[in-house]
Amino acid sequence: MTLESKTLHVCNCNRTMPLDASALGAALKARAPIVVHEQMCQRELGRFAQELGGDAIVACTQESRVLGDAAEDGGRTSTIRFVNIRESAGWSEEAAFATPKIAALLAAAALPEPDPVPRVTYRSDGRLLIVGPASVALGWAKALAGPLAVTVLLTGDDRVALPDGHDCAIASGSLARIGGWLGEFDVEWRQDNPIDLEACTRCHACVRACPEHAIDASLQIDLDKCKDHRECVVACGAVGAIDFARAERGRSERFSLVLDLQHEPYFRGPGRQPPQGYFAPAHDAVAQLQAAAEIAQMIGEFEKPKYFAYRPEICAHSRSQRKGCDRCIDVCSTSAIAADGDHIRVEPHLCMGCGACTTVCPSGALRYGYPAVSELGVRLKTTLRTYEEAGGRDACLLLHAAAGEAVIAQTAKLGRGLPARVIPVAIEHVAATGLDVWLGALALGASQVVIALTGSEAPQYRAALLAQMQIGNVIVGALGYQGTHLDVVDAGSWRGLEAALWALPRALVVRVPATFNFGDDKRTTIAMAVEHLLRHAPVARDAIALPAGAPFGSLRVNAATCTLCMACVGACPENALADNPEAPQLRFIEANCVQCGLCADTCPEHAITLEPRLLLTKEAKQLRVLNEAPVFACIACGKPMGTQKMVEQMIAKLAGHSMFAQPAQLNRLRMCGDCRVRDLVANENGIDLLKGGLP
Repeated sequence: MTLESKTLHVCNCNRTMPLDASALGAALKARAPIVVHEQMCQRELGRFAQELGGDAIVACTQESRVLGDAAEDGGRTSTIRFVNIRESAGWSEEAAFATPKIAALLAAAALPEPDPVPRVTYRSDGRLLIVGPASVALGWAKALAGPLAVTVLLTGDDRVALPDGHDCAIASGSLARIGGWLGEFDVEWRQDNPIDLEACTRCHACVRACPEHAIDASLQIDLDKCKDHRECVVACGAVGAIDFARAERGRSERFSLVLDLQHEPYFRGPGRQPPQGYFAPAHDAVAQLQAAAEIAQMIGEFEKPKYFAYRPEICAHSRSQRKGCDRCIDVCSTSAIAADGDHIRVEPHLCMGCGACTTVCPSGALRYGYPAVSELGVRLKTTLRTYEEAGGRDACLLLHAAAGEAVIAQTAKLGRGLPARVIPVAIEHVAATGLDVWLGALALGASQVVIALTGSEAPQYRAALLAQMQIGNVIVGALGYQGTHLDVVDAGSWRGLEAALWALPRALVVRVPATFNFGDDKRTTIAMAVEHLLRHAPVARDAIALPAGAPFGSLRVNAATCTLCMACVGACPENALADNPEAPQLRFIEANCVQCGLCADTCPEHAITLEPRLLLTKEAKQLRVLNEAPVFACIACGKPMGTQKMVEQMIAKLAGHSMFAQPAQLNRLRMCGDCRVRDLVANENGIDLLKGGLP
């Protein structure tokens, strides 16, 4: 879909927006006819349907259903793309200056749909587990037992009469574990009470038989009152539901859905996001009703995108049981990522698409795919180019997710709206972009990139974003681009968002926007962005010191302790370190280094220190020698044996051993393997190999 092939329908929403059709046409270079409406969804609905023509961009999202129905009723088979310009631009104190932004939003909306991505499938057969106190759980079990196969696990001390029938399975005990996802929840619990409610016939013979009245209509035994008469066991008879000596109390079963009504939900904590198919509405009656309504519809097969792609060959997680990078595991809020030997394992059914793992990944081994960075780059490039060509200046990209969009709308309806230079860009999740997107956007001409956080995100997302933004700001600031170029804004309320955006100071922008396209290789895109920013930088730099944890840097090698054993070369997952087959040299390509620390952790002499920095000269991509040493040659034949330091250290360590008490024995350590054997044979025959005997 391109602007040249479709009609643009815009509406000033009953003249509440100062739309200038001629200015907008000029901004878009008249690449498409523009139809301006005043009441497109009301009085002019018929006109809209008649003039729709072919494919169209319709600048209204609020009434997209009405407009779509009108087009369908009129027999139109057009492809319609709806885009919001009202809350994003038209309803603002600076609406009169928002034409460049409106043009940019329309141009971006005309881009083709992203390429399809692989899908993750869930299958639910409707087996629902309700966990919680009887006073709440039994009521929802009765409501949901029709469309769903319900099992209730009663927890807590509620003494509520159980239903006489067995419309749903009822068990009691303490929840031990919930693992899995929609369609495949493995649940374990411990049956603490002697009465097995699944076997109980509800005859209440045990209630009548108990002399201490330790059993009531809840059909559970108060063990504090029970005096071990066991008359209840006799009364239960052949049913066998009561067993005080039950050896196996652990139970487990698989369910498709879980409704957790406990006072303390199983999945809890500010940094923990539960899996799909698990609902924990707490004590909120409205939330419980919403959860029940959603659960009732979750029978069948469901799909979601596979949000990530993984390249294990460049993953810096681990080598030879030595830990390198754990950033993706630490930031994941769904526990979808786990260690798997030298690499990681990502469970796509647990992944919720936040993308934080791809943001913190230093190598690009984890890559966000919904949409791919290359596709997002095209969108940003189109947006910024159109904005600049239409006369816009100092563009600030406001990246937001669905929750942020609602706050932006409130800002427009109740407050000052967005500044004319702030262009909202919707993304799947606020944590899904990183240095490649942000620096790339600055190279394309954005003055700032800010991310709207509503406060509903896991706290580790904010920390990860700020840490990565600090690195980006250090790089851009060191090149002389004044101001804060990367930041987060609080969008928990419309007043907070409004205050932050209108107070946002402008930052220096690159003089000439880049023309490159983003790639799906993270470090390549970063390199292209930094190269362009450097080319037009107010301040020339050869290197930039970076904060600890940055994914770029050099290594310092202590030549006094390094033996050139090359253990670090084998540990490096990025091919940043290399030996020299022709000489004892440790060589290094700085552009490949992700500062994972595996080399330093592997080095037996602890001779390697990380040095976070960004080298901006051509030497960054070239092999350079970090350490070298003279060769030690066999004292008998002159064959190279290794480095002089390594052999000397070996001799020093073994010199005091009884096996090497004699000089001749110690000399064998200075010989190659072949000469060592010949010397042993010669010694038995009284020949001195070093004086020319035994060729």
